Order: sequence, then structure tokens, then C-alpha cells
Amino acid sequence: MQELRRPYGHTSPHRTDTRAADLAAIEKLHREDIEVTLSQDPKGLIDVWAEDGVRFNPGGPPVVGKQAIEADNQKFRAVNPAFKVLKYATDIKEIQIVDDWAIEVGNTEATYKMSANDDPVSLNFKGMRLLKRQSDGSWKFALVGLK
Repeated sequence: MQELRRPYGHTSPHRTDTRAADLAAIEKLHREDIEVTLSQDPKGLIDVWAEDGVRFNPGGPPVVGKQAIEADNQKFRAVNPAFKVLKYATDIKEIQIVDDWAIEVGNTEATYKMSANDDPVSLNFKGMRLLKRQSDGSWKFALVGLK
């Protein structure tokens, strides 16, 4: 994971140990994201989001707010009860942390089946994720946009 520098030579107001702690907490969010996506754990799929998070689904309208994301997930599961994620991996190429926000740029690779009888579908997305530091020091997704 490559770290971007602040523009025009500005230095981060955070000390090095805080930066290391932030990167460790962000990596924890990445691991949780992979785990809950593969398991399709309904609670876990919501827990990775900030209260005011925004999810942009390819080809669909944005879903705004944790409750709306949960409702969207439930609607998808009702229509696709046998949906299964076979592979999900992210490759973060760049990350910049400024105060309580982090911007990530990278690639996401996923393979899934809509039902047991369907052939697997593989997708590769390029995208950006905006993370928001929570009051407990953890990080959550504030905005996810994939293309």
C-alpha cells in the first residue's frame, strides 16, 4: 500500500505513532470487509459502514445512510437468497490520511454466484473509498464508489 503525501509539502499534523495506529485500524477494516463479504453476514455487512455512509453500486443509484444500505442489502437477499461470494479481494494502491478522513484508491476483484445452479461471475472494479475515523479510533466506510 503506497501512501500519498499531502500536497505542496504540508506535513501531517498526526505523529508517526498515530499514523501507524491509523494504518493498522484501516487494515483491520479491510480484513473485516473481506470476511463479511465472503460470509455475507448481514450484521457485519452493515457494521463496516459509518452512519452517514454512501454506497455507489455500479449501474444503480447511490444508497445513502447506514439504514438505507441495510434495507438495500435485505432487499437484495430477498430477491437472491442463494447468492454466494466465492472470491473477494481488494488491492489498495494508494492511501492518504488527513485528520479524521482517509482516501483509498485501488482495485477490487470479486467472483460470485447468484444461485447454486448459476455459473460464477467474475468482476474487476477500479474505485475509490472514503473512510471516516470513528470516536473509538476505528475506521468505517463513508463512501464507496466502484467503476
